[in-house]
Amino acid sequence: MTPLNRSMLLDDPHDRQLIENCRPAGWTNPTPTGRYNLVVLGGGTAGLVSAAGAAGLGAKVALIEKHLLGGDCLNYGCVPSKGVIRASRAAFDMRGGAAFGIQSPEPPVVSFPRAMERMRRLRAEISFHDSAQRFKDLGVDVYIGTGRFVGPSTVEVDGARLEFHRAEIATGGRAAEPPIPGLTQVGYHTNETIFTLTELPRRLAIVGAGPIGCELAQAFARFGSQVYLIEALHGIMPNEDPDAADIVRSSMLDRDCIKLMCCGKDLQLSNADGGKRLKVESHGNYYDIVVDEILVGVGRKPNLEELGLDAAGVQYTAQGVTVDDRLRTTNSRIYAAGDICSRYKFTHAADAMARIVIANALFFARRKVTDLVIPWCTYTDPEIAHVGYYEKDARAAGFDVATLTESLDHVDRALLDGEAEGFARVHYDKKNGRMLGGTIVARHAGEMISELTLAIVARQKMEVLSSTIHSYPTQAEVLRKIGDVYMRTKLTPLVKSVFQKWFAWNR
Repeated sequence: MTPLNRSMLLDDPHDRQLIENCRPAGWTNPTPTGRYNLVVLGGGTAGLVSAAGAAGLGAKVALIEKHLLGGDCLNYGCVPSKGVIRASRAAFDMRGGAAFGIQSPEPPVVSFPRAMERMRRLRAEISFHDSAQRFKDLGVDVYIGTGRFVGPSTVEVDGARLEFHRAEIATGGRAAEPPIPGLTQVGYHTNETIFTLTELPRRLAIVGAGPIGCELAQAFARFGSQVYLIEALHGIMPNEDPDAADIVRSSMLDRDCIKLMCCGKDLQLSNADGGKRLKVESHGNYYDIVVDEILVGVGRKPNLEELGLDAAGVQYTAQGVTVDDRLRTTNSRIYAAGDICSRYKFTHAADAMARIVIANALFFARRKVTDLVIPWCTYTDPEIAHVGYYEKDARAAGFDVATLTESLDHVDRALLDGEAEGFARVHYDKKNGRMLGGTIVARHAGEMISELTLAIVARQKMEVLSSTIHSYPTQAEVLRKIGDVYMRTKLTPLVKSVFQKWFAWNR
């Protein structure tokens, strides 16, 4: 875990307020009295949801956090990144006003320090929800320190021993360090440190074109940085629908002037006068560039260290803690939730898993994590949101899949907004018309994907998209159009001939 002096600005009033909320300097850990119904290790999303939920039901709960309550999401994940992305989008929109007939006598001036100060201020305001005092007021015993198992039903934190009926491991993960020659020597940022910047880097290299890399590449480019995006595989976001990723790639390269070096080979870093030298081969071209800062976003690794898992009889691998469908570890008293055990590294996935832990660990429920329908979104411009199966995965699962796609340039509101690049795509089972998955590419795709998510959770068929009335004009109407296209597939030549005979008879 990155030390506070690298992940926060200790002389900034907003960061000081956040630290006071999430790791109070004068905090006194409680004295354990009796056995806990639930001891939670880790104060990120999964841990906080479990602790608050269990305490609200009347359970005796302990919550242990060694760094900052709120975890990645609050401190150096969802919250700060979306604050930065929103500010960069405002700068982009100001520059694009002429397309809407808005003339500005001077180009807008973007103040990166003020944008980052806004992010820190809002993050500090939000931090109250994850604060130690708030959880104490909810009835949770909050321990600040390193918790580790010292037996199958005992956790130790700062010399105090906590006995438990059930425990939850929710210690999350952190940015992985790739084996790039020279990386450690030149120094680099991860998501845990990049939000401490107060001056805009003139030249920024980003290693990894996954969601984090693409989101921040676009944001910094819109602030005014020259961004070089390096990816070992072809294109960007290789795990997404290729058509969706291509739209975002074109936007980033053509509109935001990001330099993409994909299929990158033999990346090497070294110190240079005036910055950090980067050498890489991309599609047969050799690049030798100097940048001011480097951001690495090439994956995550679980926070397994110092947990005493062997003492508790909990099995784990390099990918995290081993759990079954009900989130039980190999010690039946101990569960896990969130990034420490899940392939879905999302705040909302951690939240959903935490609710499963409460039900299964404290009651007699048998809820399965495999039953969850988890959407996700990458907050580029346009956004890419997805839920359920991709087409190839649905086929691999044995479904007879059909796919319908509708472009946003057929949607009135998207044209009026100047946001017509994108599409909605839905996969369904040919046998019964039930929706299996879908992808939306749109400026607000993250807001639009919930309609598909609800339909899939409710096991709805394609007809429901056509029969659901959408407000006009909205971009979400693209889903109704897909439903209409599906309904037209039912109008076979035979059906149409029957209708023609019926209408002729009724004339």
